[in-house]
Amino acid sequence: MSTKVRTNVYLDKELKEKAKELFKEYGLSLSDALNIFLAHVVRRKELSLEGVIPEETLRVIEEAREGKNMRRLTPAEFRKMVNKTAGGS
Repeated sequence: MSTKVRTNVYLDKELKEKAKELFKEYGLSLSDALNIFLAHVVRRKELSLEGVIPEETLRVIEEAREGKNMRRLTPAEFRKMVNKTAGGS
């Protein structure tokens, strides 16, 4: 496990609160989400959001917009599905 450090950053207050609410629905903290973003930037060696969303995900989004293969998940169901996919409990 990597070592965690406390970092102070200045964020737009309203944006931070809205993001925290959204991340919480998916079982993520603001720190989790920022770590995901930072890992993406480091992996790509560039500050780009291109590639954050895989092609398969973009295809699924388009299908959803067309009403294909739709199934509504609660945040709890989503977390369970993600944990199962990631090999968690």
